[in-house]
Formats: sequence, structure tokens, C-alpha cells
Amino acid sequence: MKNVKVLGTGCANCKNTIKLIDEVTKAKGIEVELEKVEQIQDIMTYGVMSTPGVVIDGKVVHAGGVPARAKVESWF
Repeated sequence: MKNVKVLGTGCANCKNTIKLIDEVTKAKGIEVELEKVEQIQDIMTYGVMSTPGVVIDGKVVHAGGVPARAKVESWF
């Protein structure tokens, strides 16, 4: 199971990113541990300066804006 973290303080883009990842993984039948990271200190440990950020298994794969559905699908 992949560990997926969405980094962001709770803005609409962050919520849309979580929803998109949830939709894609469910459609593909993939189980993930989806976690929301909202504390600025925790977000900064990943070096992400623009949210939302997406971290999969400890690696930053996206930062800034809602990722395209095709991009999210390519992660899984």
C-alpha cells in the first residue's frame, strides 16, 4: 500500500487534490493511505513552497495547483 500525503493548509485546491487522488485510486482498485498534512512546519520539511503538494512514499511528486487527472493516474 502506498502512503500518499497531500500538503496544504486546507484551501479549496488542497481539498480538490485529495478528492481527485481518492477518485483515481478507487477507480483503479488501489489501496492507499491518504493523509492530509496541514501544519506549516511539517509541509516545510518536504521543501514544498507552493501548495497543494503531493508526496508518495516520501517523495514529492507535485507542488502548486491541482494536478491534472492524467498526471494523478500516472502515479498509480
